[in-house]
Amino acid sequence: MEMKPLLKLLIEVGLGSRRRLADAIQQGRVQVNGEVVEDFLRPVNVGRDTIIVDGKRVNLMPESPVYLMLSKPAGVLSTTRDDRGRKTVIDILPEKYRDLRLYPVGRLDKNSMGLLILTNDGRLTYQLTHPKFEHEKEYLISIRDKLQPGEEEEIEKGLQLDDGMTHPAVIKEVKAHRPFNYSVTIHEGRKRQLRRMFEKLGHCVLALKRVREGGLSLGKLGDGQVRELSAEEVKSLLSDGARHL
Repeated sequence: MEMKPLLKLLIEVGLGSRRRLADAIQQGRVQVNGEVVEDFLRPVNVGRDTIIVDGKRVNLMPESPVYLMLSKPAGVLSTTRDDRGRKTVIDILPEKYRDLRLYPVGRLDKNSMGLLILTNDGRLTYQLTHPKFEHEKEYLISIRDKLQPGEEEEIEKGLQLDDGMTHPAVIKEVKAHRPFNYSVTIHEGRKRQLRRMFEKLGHCVLALKRVREGGLSLGKLGDGQVRELSAEEVKSLLSDGARHL
């Protein structure tokens, strides 16, 4: 039977995001054959081994894949549940999708909006969230004033943040998407990265919206609206990542 690394397998069967599952393993909440395992790379025999996460046995046979694009409104959490009762992206999905064990691919912070993919396909989740695949993500940014001379170049070359140097970015001024005045394209996914980059330069981000991921654009999908991705769109997202291998 096929052997797979523990973390990769859990992502592939659609159990959640890479970050969420990595946290579960590190916190000792994952067992393989009755033994707590904290090694992401622990080989798992797909046909023979038993995995328990948070006391529940994991079905290692993937479910029928579902792929959604949501235009996330501001004020909604990019998670499946919240212990404090705050509204999540699952709460705003049409009812027919809420019990399909879908997970958001990556995150948009609570106050950000725009394109968010939800799926139960671990292969797509893995490709869109693992840094080695370098998927581009484009955002519209609103700040009160224009960037000062040289600040665009700093963003493009990379900024030193508390968790390391950012990778080169592409930034351009926009006038057709009010209230947004800049477009920034990156291929990283650090927590609140763009907000921290602009704060480093002394600019508070007033609004942030993701409008593209890889070759997939948000288009005219309105706040809170959702649609299923076509087979061609899913194939395009997967092939985007494959080109970086």
